[in-house]
Amino acid sequence: MPVHHSIATTRISQDDFKDLASEVMRHVFAIHNEFGRLFDELIYKRELAARLPGVVLEAPVTVTHGGFSKTYSLDVLVHGCGLFEFKATDAIHPRHRGQTLNYLFLFDPAHGKIINVRSERVEHEFVNCPSRLAELRDPQVIDSAWNPRINGAAAFRDTPMALIGDWGAGLEIPLYEAALTHLLGGEQTVLQPVAVFGQTGHLVDQRMRLAAPGVAFKITAIHDDSDASTRLQAFETQSRKLLQHTSLQAIHWANLTHHQITFTTLH
Repeated sequence: MPVHHSIATTRISQDDFKDLASEVMRHVFAIHNEFGRLFDELIYKRELAARLPGVVLEAPVTVTHGGFSKTYSLDVLVHGCGLFEFKATDAIHPRHRGQTLNYLFLFDPAHGKIINVRSERVEHEFVNCPSRLAELRDPQVIDSAWNPRINGAAAFRDTPMALIGDWGAGLEIPLYEAALTHLLGGEQTVLQPVAVFGQTGHLVDQRMRLAAPGVAFKITAIHDDSDASTRLQAFETQSRKLLQHTSLQAIHWANLTHHQITFTTLH
Protein backbone atom coordinates (compact mmCIF):
# COMPACT_ATOMS: atom_id res chain seq x y z
CA MET A 1 0.00 0.00 0.00
CA PRO A 2 1.41 3.44 -0.89
CA VAL A 3 -0.40 5.19 2.02
CA HIS A 4 0.35 3.80 5.48
CA HIS A 5 -1.43 4.78 8.71
CA SER A 6 -2.47 2.89 11.82
CA ILE A 7 -5.67 4.84 12.46
CA ALA A 8 -8.87 3.32 11.11
CA THR A 9 -11.34 5.93 9.83
CA THR A 10 -14.94 5.91 8.68
CA ARG A 11 -16.80 8.23 6.32
CA ILE A 12 -19.91 9.88 7.74
CA SER A 13 -22.56 12.08 6.18
CA GLN A 14 -22.26 15.84 6.06
CA ASP A 15 -25.11 16.21 8.56
CA ASP A 16 -23.44 13.81 10.99
CA PHE A 17 -20.17 15.68 10.64
CA LYS A 18 -21.92 18.98 11.36
CA ASP A 19 -23.24 17.49 14.61
CA LEU A 20 -19.75 16.26 15.52
CA ALA A 21 -18.17 19.60 14.58
CA SER A 22 -20.72 21.41 16.72
CA GLU A 23 -19.64 19.35 19.72
CA VAL A 24 -15.96 19.99 19.01
CA MET A 25 -16.47 23.71 18.50
CA ARG A 26 -18.36 24.02 21.79
CA HIS A 27 -15.19 22.91 23.56
CA VAL A 28 -12.93 25.00 21.32
CA PHE A 29 -14.90 28.16 22.07
CA ALA A 30 -14.73 27.45 25.80
CA ILE A 31 -10.98 26.81 25.64
CA HIS A 32 -10.42 29.96 23.60
CA ASN A 33 -12.41 32.05 26.06
CA GLU A 34 -10.40 30.66 28.96
CA PHE A 35 -6.90 30.59 27.43
CA GLY A 36 -7.11 33.57 25.08
CA ARG A 37 -5.56 33.68 21.62
CA LEU A 38 -1.80 33.94 22.19
CA PHE A 39 -0.78 30.32 22.81
CA ASP A 40 0.65 27.92 20.24
CA GLU A 41 -1.90 25.68 18.56
CA LEU A 42 -0.56 22.62 20.42
CA ILE A 43 -1.92 24.01 23.69
CA TYR A 44 -5.48 24.18 22.34
CA LYS A 45 -5.28 20.71 20.79
CA ARG A 46 -4.05 19.10 24.01
CA GLU A 47 -6.69 20.85 26.08
CA LEU A 48 -9.36 19.66 23.63
CA ALA A 49 -8.11 16.08 23.99
CA ALA A 50 -8.29 16.43 27.78
CA ARG A 51 -11.91 17.58 27.65
CA LEU A 52 -13.35 15.49 24.82
CA PRO A 53 -13.17 11.65 24.65
CA GLY A 54 -12.25 10.03 21.36
CA VAL A 55 -9.64 12.59 20.29
CA VAL A 56 -6.40 11.39 18.66
CA LEU A 57 -3.60 13.95 18.27
CA GLU A 58 -0.79 14.03 15.70
CA ALA A 59 -1.83 10.82 13.93
CA PRO A 60 0.95 9.94 11.44
CA VAL A 61 0.50 8.86 7.83
CA THR A 62 3.35 7.90 5.50
CA VAL A 63 3.19 8.10 1.71
CA THR A 64 5.66 5.95 -0.25
CA HIS A 65 6.63 5.22 -3.84
CA GLY A 66 9.72 3.23 -4.68
CA GLY A 67 12.49 4.64 -2.48
CA PHE A 68 10.55 7.84 -1.70
CA SER A 69 8.82 8.32 1.65
CA LYS A 70 7.15 11.27 3.37
CA THR A 71 5.35 11.30 6.71
CA TYR A 72 2.63 13.77 7.70
CA SER A 73 1.02 14.31 11.10
CA LEU A 74 -2.68 15.09 11.27
CA ASP A 75 -3.63 17.59 13.97
CA VAL A 76 -6.85 16.14 15.42
CA LEU A 77 -9.00 13.14 14.55
CA VAL A 78 -12.25 12.77 16.53
CA HIS A 79 -14.03 9.41 16.86
CA GLY A 80 -12.20 8.20 13.76
CA CYS A 81 -14.44 10.20 11.43
CA GLY A 82 -13.90 13.92 12.02
CA LEU A 83 -10.72 15.67 10.90
CA PHE A 84 -9.76 19.02 12.42
CA GLU A 85 -6.75 21.15 11.50
CA PHE A 86 -5.69 23.78 14.06
CA LYS A 87 -3.92 27.00 13.08
CA ALA A 88 -2.53 29.92 15.05
CA THR A 89 -2.17 32.51 12.30
CA ASP A 90 -3.50 35.86 11.14
CA ALA A 91 -6.25 34.25 9.04
CA ILE A 92 -7.24 31.06 7.22
CA HIS A 93 -5.46 31.02 3.84
CA PRO A 94 -5.98 28.94 0.68
CA ARG A 95 -2.87 26.88 1.54
CA HIS A 96 -4.60 25.78 4.75
CA ARG A 97 -7.57 24.53 2.75
CA GLY A 98 -5.20 22.65 0.46
CA GLN A 99 -3.41 21.11 3.41
CA THR A 100 -6.68 19.99 5.00
CA LEU A 101 -7.87 18.51 1.71
CA ASN A 102 -4.57 16.63 1.49
CA TYR A 103 -5.23 15.06 4.92
CA LEU A 104 -8.81 14.20 3.97
CA PHE A 105 -7.53 12.29 0.95
CA LEU A 106 -4.83 10.52 2.98
CA PHE A 107 -7.00 9.51 5.94
CA ASP A 108 -10.23 9.09 3.92
CA PRO A 109 -12.91 10.82 6.00
CA ALA A 110 -15.15 12.91 3.80
CA HIS A 111 -15.32 16.06 5.93
CA GLY A 112 -12.97 18.25 7.93
CA LYS A 113 -12.68 21.64 9.51
CA ILE A 114 -9.96 24.27 9.85
CA ILE A 115 -9.85 26.06 13.21
CA ASN A 116 -7.80 29.25 13.67
CA VAL A 117 -7.26 30.13 17.33
CA ARG A 118 -5.10 33.24 16.85
CA SER A 119 -7.94 35.56 15.82
CA GLU A 120 -9.96 37.58 18.35
CA ARG A 121 -12.85 35.21 17.76
CA VAL A 122 -12.23 31.63 16.70
CA GLU A 123 -12.21 31.44 12.91
CA HIS A 124 -13.42 28.13 11.47
CA GLU A 125 -14.21 26.75 8.04
CA PHE A 126 -15.58 23.45 6.65
CA VAL A 127 -13.62 21.51 4.02
CA ASN A 128 -15.40 18.69 2.17
CA CYS A 129 -13.83 15.90 0.12
CA PRO A 130 -16.45 13.82 -1.72
CA SER A 131 -13.84 12.03 -3.89
CA ARG A 132 -11.42 9.33 -2.78
CA LEU A 133 -7.82 8.83 -3.89
CA ALA A 134 -8.60 5.46 -5.46
CA GLU A 135 -10.99 7.25 -7.84
CA LEU A 136 -8.30 9.67 -9.08
CA ARG A 137 -5.66 7.31 -10.48
CA ASP A 138 -6.48 7.59 -14.18
CA PRO A 139 -6.66 11.28 -15.17
CA GLN A 140 -7.17 12.44 -18.73
CA VAL A 141 -3.83 13.36 -20.32
CA ILE A 142 -3.58 16.48 -22.50
CA ASP A 143 -0.25 16.92 -24.28
CA SER A 144 -0.91 18.95 -27.43
CA ALA A 145 1.80 21.47 -26.39
CA TRP A 146 4.27 18.84 -25.19
CA ASN A 147 7.65 18.34 -26.88
CA PRO A 148 9.00 14.81 -26.22
CA ARG A 149 12.27 15.65 -27.99
CA ILE A 150 13.44 18.11 -25.34
CA ASN A 151 15.90 16.66 -22.83
CA GLY A 152 14.29 15.17 -19.72
CA ALA A 153 10.84 14.88 -21.33
CA ALA A 154 10.42 11.13 -20.93
CA ALA A 155 11.39 11.01 -17.24
CA PHE A 156 9.37 14.10 -16.39
CA ARG A 157 6.25 12.69 -18.00
CA ASP A 158 6.58 9.07 -16.88
CA THR A 159 7.38 9.78 -13.22
CA PRO A 160 4.30 11.90 -12.35
CA MET A 161 2.10 9.41 -14.17
CA ALA A 162 3.56 6.58 -12.06
CA LEU A 163 2.97 8.58 -8.87
CA ILE A 164 -0.63 9.32 -9.83
CA GLY A 165 -1.21 5.68 -10.74
CA ASP A 166 0.03 4.71 -7.28
CA TRP A 167 -1.44 7.48 -5.12
CA GLY A 168 -4.12 9.28 -7.11
CA ALA A 169 -4.21 12.89 -8.29
CA GLY A 170 -5.69 14.63 -5.25
CA LEU A 171 -2.67 15.22 -3.00
CA GLU A 172 -0.76 18.45 -2.48
CA ILE A 173 1.65 19.63 -5.16
CA PRO A 174 4.72 19.84 -2.84
CA LEU A 175 4.38 16.07 -2.29
CA TYR A 176 4.50 15.28 -6.02
CA GLU A 177 7.36 17.77 -6.44
CA ALA A 178 9.35 16.22 -3.59
CA ALA A 179 8.78 12.70 -4.93
CA LEU A 180 9.71 13.75 -8.47
CA THR A 181 12.88 15.40 -7.18
CA HIS A 182 13.83 12.24 -5.28
CA LEU A 183 13.10 9.91 -8.17
CA LEU A 184 15.02 12.07 -10.67
CA GLY A 185 18.17 11.75 -8.58
CA GLY A 186 17.66 13.73 -5.39
CA GLU A 187 18.16 17.39 -4.54
CA GLN A 188 21.93 17.29 -5.16
CA THR A 189 21.23 16.28 -8.76
CA VAL A 190 17.96 18.10 -9.45
CA LEU A 191 18.37 21.41 -7.59
CA GLN A 192 21.02 23.24 -9.61
CA PRO A 193 22.23 26.84 -10.02
CA VAL A 194 20.89 28.61 -13.11
CA ALA A 195 22.42 31.84 -14.41
CA VAL A 196 20.09 34.87 -14.36
CA PHE A 197 20.74 37.78 -16.73
CA GLY A 198 19.72 41.45 -16.71
CA GLN A 199 20.53 44.48 -18.84
CA THR A 200 24.16 44.51 -17.74
CA GLY A 201 24.71 40.77 -18.09
CA HIS A 202 24.98 38.00 -15.48
CA LEU A 203 23.32 39.05 -12.22
CA VAL A 204 23.50 35.96 -10.04
CA ASP A 205 22.78 32.21 -10.08
CA GLN A 206 19.43 31.00 -8.73
CA ARG A 207 18.86 27.37 -7.78
CA MET A 208 16.06 25.71 -9.75
CA ARG A 209 14.74 22.17 -10.18
CA LEU A 210 15.98 20.66 -13.43
CA ALA A 211 14.63 17.67 -15.33
CA ALA A 212 17.83 17.66 -17.42
CA PRO A 213 20.75 20.09 -17.91
CA GLY A 214 19.30 23.39 -19.10
CA VAL A 215 15.68 22.23 -18.70
CA ALA A 216 13.66 23.15 -15.60
CA PHE A 217 10.39 21.62 -14.46
CA LYS A 218 7.29 23.01 -12.78
CA ILE A 219 4.19 21.33 -11.32
CA THR A 220 1.03 23.31 -10.64
CA ALA A 221 -2.54 22.58 -9.57
CA ILE A 222 -4.63 25.20 -11.32
CA HIS A 223 -8.10 23.71 -11.19
CA ASP A 224 -10.87 24.07 -13.75
CA ASP A 225 -12.97 26.97 -12.48
CA SER A 226 -14.19 30.33 -13.74
CA ASP A 227 -10.74 31.94 -13.88
CA ALA A 228 -8.59 28.88 -14.59
CA SER A 229 -7.70 29.96 -18.13
CA THR A 230 -6.58 33.36 -16.84
CA ARG A 231 -4.38 31.81 -14.16
CA LEU A 232 -2.91 29.27 -16.59
CA GLN A 233 -2.07 32.04 -19.03
CA ALA A 234 -0.55 34.13 -16.23
CA PHE A 235 1.67 31.23 -15.16
CA GLU A 236 2.80 30.66 -18.75
CA THR A 237 3.58 34.37 -19.16
CA GLN A 238 5.69 34.40 -15.99
CA SER A 239 7.47 31.20 -17.05
CA ARG A 240 8.40 32.73 -20.40
CA LYS A 241 9.82 35.79 -18.62
CA LEU A 242 11.92 33.40 -16.55
CA LEU A 243 13.20 31.72 -19.72
CA GLN A 244 14.10 35.10 -21.25
CA HIS A 245 16.31 36.01 -18.30
CA THR A 246 18.05 32.71 -17.60
CA SER A 247 20.32 30.24 -19.36
CA LEU A 248 17.51 27.69 -19.50
CA GLN A 249 16.53 26.19 -22.85
CA ALA A 250 13.03 25.08 -21.82
CA ILE A 251 10.62 24.32 -18.96
CA HIS A 252 8.63 21.11 -18.70
CA TRP A 253 5.33 21.97 -17.01
CA ALA A 254 2.64 19.66 -15.64
CA ASN A 255 -0.68 21.08 -14.43
CA LEU A 256 -2.47 18.52 -12.28
CA THR A 257 -6.14 18.52 -11.32
CA HIS A 258 -8.20 15.68 -9.88
CA HIS A 259 -9.24 14.31 -13.26
CA GLN A 260 -6.77 15.79 -15.73
CA ILE A 261 -3.05 16.33 -16.23
CA THR A 262 -1.74 18.69 -18.89
CA PHE A 263 1.86 18.42 -20.06
CA THR A 264 3.37 21.50 -21.70
CA THR A 265 6.88 22.32 -22.89
CA LEU A 266 7.74 26.03 -22.86
CA HIS A 267 10.72 27.01 -25.06
